[in-house]
Amino acid sequence: MTSASLVMSVITIAGLSMLLAVRSNAHQAGSGWTYPPACCKDKDVGGDCAAIPAADVRKGARGFSVTLRPGDHPLATRSHRFFIPYGDEIPSGDGEYHICLHPTEDNVNCFFAPPEDV
Repeated sequence: MTSASLVMSVITIAGLSMLLAVRSNAHQAGSGWTYPPACCKDKDVGGDCAAIPAADVRKGARGFSVTLRPGDHPLATRSHRFFIPYGDEIPSGDGEYHICLHPTEDNVNCFFAPPEDV
């Protein structure tokens, strides 16, 4: 094996290892796209990401108002109102609204909006 092929093998193995590590720390939305690992904290540490009904989201002059009711998100056990300023939203991978709550249902970690709303 030449030194060039050895270097390529090491780079390939390192790249695959990183890809597998990222995939193990995130999960997919029901539609199949993957939430960013920084947004989707594992349920074991108190967080979760999920799609939410579009009716829960209102666009205002300065940002998005989100009203979650029990059942709208797996972690929502009571009603919540959140404000997400414009510029803090992330384009969703499926054109739907999603929210990541962490470390408790009281805290928004990431908010995803359809790309046309970003």
